[in-house]
Amino acid sequence: MLGVHFNTTKAKLEDEIERAVYVFGYGLELFVNDPRNENKSLSPGLKCNGTSTDHWSKGDMFFRYLRNVSIPSSSGGPNLEFNPDGTLRYVELEVMNLKTQGYWEKIGAWTAGVLEIKDIVWPGDSPVPPKGVPEKFNLKITFMEEPPYVNLVPPDNETGECKTDRAVPCRVAPESELAGVNLTLAIRNPKYYMCCSGFCIDLLQKFAVDLGFTYDLYRVEDGIWGVLENGSWNGLIAEILEERADAVVTSFKMNSERQTVLDFTVPFMETGITLVVAKRTGIISPKAFLEPFDTLSWLLILLVSIQVAAFVIFLFEWLSPFGYDMKMSPPRDHKFSLFRTYWLVWAILFGASVNLDCPRGYTARFMSNIWAMFAVVFLAIYTANLAAFMITREEYYDLVGIEDHRLHYPFDLDPPFRFGTVPLGNTWTVIKDRKPRMFTYMKRFNRSFPIEGVKAVKTGELDAFIYDATVLEYLAGQDNECRLLTVGSWFSMTGYGFAFPKKSKYVNMFNKYMIQYRENGDLDRLQRFWLQGVCKPTKNKRNASNPLDTNQFMSAFLLLGCGVIFTLVVLGLEHIYFKYIRQHLAKKDTGGCFALVSLSMGKSLSFRGAVYEAQDMLKRHRCKDPICDTLLWKARHELDMARFKLKQLQKELYLKTSPVDPVKPRYLTKNYSSANEFQPPHSRLYYRPMRKEIAEYETVI
Repeated sequence: MLGVHFNTTKAKLEDEIERAVYVFGYGLELFVNDPRNENKSLSPGLKCNGTSTDHWSKGDMFFRYLRNVSIPSSSGGPNLEFNPDGTLRYVELEVMNLKTQGYWEKIGAWTAGVLEIKDIVWPGDSPVPPKGVPEKFNLKITFMEEPPYVNLVPPDNETGECKTDRAVPCRVAPESELAGVNLTLAIRNPKYYMCCSGFCIDLLQKFAVDLGFTYDLYRVEDGIWGVLENGSWNGLIAEILEERADAVVTSFKMNSERQTVLDFTVPFMETGITLVVAKRTGIISPKAFLEPFDTLSWLLILLVSIQVAAFVIFLFEWLSPFGYDMKMSPPRDHKFSLFRTYWLVWAILFGASVNLDCPRGYTARFMSNIWAMFAVVFLAIYTANLAAFMITREEYYDLVGIEDHRLHYPFDLDPPFRFGTVPLGNTWTVIKDRKPRMFTYMKRFNRSFPIEGVKAVKTGELDAFIYDATVLEYLAGQDNECRLLTVGSWFSMTGYGFAFPKKSKYVNMFNKYMIQYRENGDLDRLQRFWLQGVCKPTKNKRNASNPLDTNQFMSAFLLLGCGVIFTLVVLGLEHIYFKYIRQHLAKKDTGGCFALVSLSMGKSLSFRGAVYEAQDMLKRHRCKDPICDTLLWKARHELDMARFKLKQLQKELYLKTSPVDPVKPRYLTKNYSSANEFQPPHSRLYYRPMRKEIAEYETVI
């Protein structure tokens, strides 16, 4: 046994009286030497028959001088000095050890803040101290159930015991209902007692073993987390403040408001506020046929590749001597133009089986083959990626967090966006204080428990549910259908901790072991066991053999509809051209340049083009009866006679007005409309048509 001893001998007492006189003398010396005390007296002016209210007016001032006294020790020890409160700064204490013979022996001393001690003899003459037995204590702990931190499961019907080793009995009924009820029967009744398990329960049991305490668990009677309403606290916080509980053990979030009335342990887990939404069996995107490539790729294909390919093919055809040979009007028997080049390019790109007019020039044909190779690569990539985008997609509200505009302006959507939270909790308080407009709107959509909110999201009653991030992530992981998803960044980051009354002696004890659990990985192991939930679908997903409804391939109808609309626009432009624009272009297109762009446009702007078109129609026309053949022959005969007379009139006109050079040869490479077409003369001599040309026409007629 050890003890502390003060020296109370007569010699020590005489030394202390002497030291007191020295202190008083040194104090008077300090007072007198202070120039501020000149002409001041320390006379108390008190009388034995004075009243009880009389006091020494200079006493407090003289006390300050006594407190500043410093007297050197005659034995070589520390100086005699005082603390600000007037106590001795350096105290000498003797450490005593009780021997087995029954007397005390001095084994050390406490001097000037230093302990000097020699060997201690412990009970049984042992040099080793006995193992200490910590003091047992009991805690009344209240909670609120919230998976996975605190789960409630019913006890065994027969034995009343919890079915798992990780669960402990906990009272769920108010204490007033247990009055007059047999405790043994009440423990077996789920109405009064249930089994608690979860992350916080495992952590509590670990604390109980390491700190050596017992506990009684009971559910908070009002079923509220605890908020400040009308100047008073309710829920879990009220249980602590009204001294009905010693601690709160659950997923209790720390915030500045709660910390003003409670002391929290160091947090055992970080959390925040987030949202959970449900995946919906969506439809194929209406623009799914465009999604295999991004916007830049489509621009490169539609506005660059196709335009360049069409222009280059037509340019090579125009330059080639087998094609246009750089003439401004197309040959009569060569049906190729810029618009027909575009038709060729589009047909090759998508592999369409349509009638095509191919170029004659070798360079143009080679460029067409290069474009065909590009089309093969393009179609292979497009088709391979299109299959991935033409499947049924799961859609959800991709909210960015609490700051999402759909939460702040829900009526911008039709129907309005619906969301809620659990009332009278931390999330409810944060939204109330920071987002009052959102708080007012969401009141009608709130749910009593997070599980109810999650179910409402799955059934479509709510579009989103706001709550603690870790709880929502756990519930999303436990969903059998894997339809839940947490979205957005965490808001109002904080942590979970155990709560105690202000200045509770247990806070430091719990903090010490909480830090140890964090450092040695115990908290991480509990977190992996309770919070790591990967959804495992129990229902078979819909397979690809099920029939698709109209919404599943709406993109194909959208593409067809856009094509019809574009065709109607082009049809309107054609009517506008023939009614208003053609007559103006015909005056300017003297050389037939528009035929390079479109053969149909070129024919519509010249008389010669119209004649050629009529001849082509006659050549292709086939009659089905003799009367039609007779009428057709008659029409052809009249047409040929008209052409013959037209030629004769042209020749006679040129003979009267223009000279001709009979020596100059005629260029057979010119694009003559017929073999006997008359050419304008270029000399003073007159050109006389050959009899052979007239004979050819007579033979035709």
